[in-house]
Amino acid sequence: MQKEIMLEDGVTKNEGHVKEDYVDIDYTLTHVPKSAQKSWFAIFAVLLGFTFIVTTMAAGANLGTSLMLGDLIKVLLIGNIILSTYVGILCWIAAKTGLNTILLARYTLGKVGSKWTSIILGGTQIFWYAFQAAYMGKIFTASLGIEQYFIPVTIFWSLFMGAFALWGTKGMEIVAYLSIPPFLYLAYKIPAVSIETAGSIKNLFLIEPTTTITFAAAITIVIGAFVAGGTQAPNWTRFAKSPKSGLLVGFLAFLIGNIVMAISGMLGGLVMQDGDMVNILMKMGIIVMAMLILIFNIWTTNTTSAYSFGVAGAEFFNKPNKVPFVIGGLIIATIMAITGIYETFISYLTMLGIFVPSLGGLIIGDYLLNWRKSFPTIESVKFRVVRYSNLIAYILATLGAYLSSVYNIGLPPLNGILLAIVLVYVMNAVFKLLGLSDAHEVPEGAEVRF
Repeated sequence: MQKEIMLEDGVTKNEGHVKEDYVDIDYTLTHVPKSAQKSWFAIFAVLLGFTFIVTTMAAGANLGTSLMLGDLIKVLLIGNIILSTYVGILCWIAAKTGLNTILLARYTLGKVGSKWTSIILGGTQIFWYAFQAAYMGKIFTASLGIEQYFIPVTIFWSLFMGAFALWGTKGMEIVAYLSIPPFLYLAYKIPAVSIETAGSIKNLFLIEPTTTITFAAAITIVIGAFVAGGTQAPNWTRFAKSPKSGLLVGFLAFLIGNIVMAISGMLGGLVMQDGDMVNILMKMGIIVMAMLILIFNIWTTNTTSAYSFGVAGAEFFNKPNKVPFVIGGLIIATIMAITGIYETFISYLTMLGIFVPSLGGLIIGDYLLNWRKSFPTIESVKFRVVRYSNLIAYILATLGAYLSSVYNIGLPPLNGILLAIVLVYVMNAVFKLLGLSDAHEVPEGAEVRF
């Protein structure tokens, strides 16, 4: 028998010769080791670049036609404080455990139950990718007057942007650093042109909207604009050097990025009374400059989206290699991008604001209340197929968020988060009272990841 010895970096030595195995540098299915942790600034740059997203501008532009500026500011602040706090707590858990969102969900929902997390988060990121690829195709062809070439141009950009996700977090850092400075210019230019068009800042507050929307529905759209991305922020903050760093980076990146993006779109939509960002940019006469800036912006966010659905696919099929799933997701997203996904944007944001927050709330509640803020290492746990107590809690919390949107009770995203946190503890207690075992098997003396 030949003796096989595992060396560092996945290299296996076997009696005189060495063979190379695939090395998962993204730690897709395990904890991030201390040796792979990154500086807070590198993570902050990626997340800030992630939030500098044209779709948040588009959501803001749509709201800009429906509310007066004073109400828009209230909606923006309330929605983003809720979203950023939610993201910050998830990032704190990720930095503490070194696990991405989908692996956190494995503790919460079980080995097969967590596959729903892979489906919903991977699926939402494919939708995001498709919408932004379509947006890139539209703005590129509109600015150059070649609308008849929308399909080939969209296909080109979709595949080009996705290629950078194959590099992992390093590729995303490079694109993020390139995208932030020029996009800050656009975030300045749109408000500046809006104020000039209105005549003064005071006049902005006097503009009457042409459509209407409820306060709760508007906040749901603000949160829905990036709640799916925020739920996956742990994919990057798990590399943070401390839980405090993860929390602050997640909270501040989302608060700053989303407010800057949304207010730019809101002012453009308010002044032009048009909910389509491409139309707004054309009316402002900055379409060509905006095109150059948006290339970097959409490139950044779509690279991170492709990375996210690659990680989701890797967990779903339990394969420590995201590459084939990035490629598969790109094919699906590209098909969606050229077949009309652009027209369903606002309905999609509303749905995300109702159905996704309860998932993050479930992970938060389970970690804080049931696991008491410490996980045994993922390698030491024998996971149940499904944790039914938490699955029931998720279904009830999502139903509660949906009904609150139908009957206009409170804020649906916040309702979903809070209901999930409470119900995950309540259902766990109910199962214990009924004598039903719903816990994973953890051997005595198992290593704990604090």
